[in-house]
Amino acid sequence: MNKADLVDALEHRLGGKKAAADAIEAIFDVIIREVAAGGKVGITGFGTFERVDRAARTGRNPRTGESVRISSTAVPKFRPGTAFKMYVAEPATLPKGTPAAARAAAGTAAEVRARAQAVIAANAKKKGKGGKSKKSA
Repeated sequence: MNKADLVDALEHRLGGKKAAADAIEAIFDVIIREVAAGGKVGITGFGTFERVDRAARTGRNPRTGESVRISSTAVPKFRPGTAFKMYVAEPATLPKGTPAAARAAAGTAAEVRARAQAVIAANAKKKGKGGKSKKSA
C-alpha cells in the first residue's frame, strides 16, 4: 500500500479525496517536523516515531575492501506498539466493528494481548490435533 492507496482507503471516511489527501499530508508533516527537531511522536495503539543518533564508524568498501570513514548521522526510528505487534502476529484478533488503532481505555493492552494469546493458543491446538491424528493413522 502506498500513499495514493491510503488516500483511496480514507476517501469514504473523510468525505472526499481532497480531504483524505490533506489529512495524510498534515499527519506526515507534523510527524516529520517533530522527529526532525529531536522529539518523539507516540500514537497510542500504533507506535512511536523518534530520532536516533548514529555514531561515526569505520566501514568497508565492498568492491575494494578499503576502510571508509562513515560520519555520524541522525535517522528516524519507528517502534510499533503492543497492540499493533499483536495484530500483525495474529490478524484474526483484529476488531471487527471498531478501528484497530482506536484510543483504548487504560488496561486494554493487557486485554488485547490476552485475547491474541488465546487465539494463538487455539490455532496451535488445532494444528496439534490435526498433526496427531495423521501420525496415528
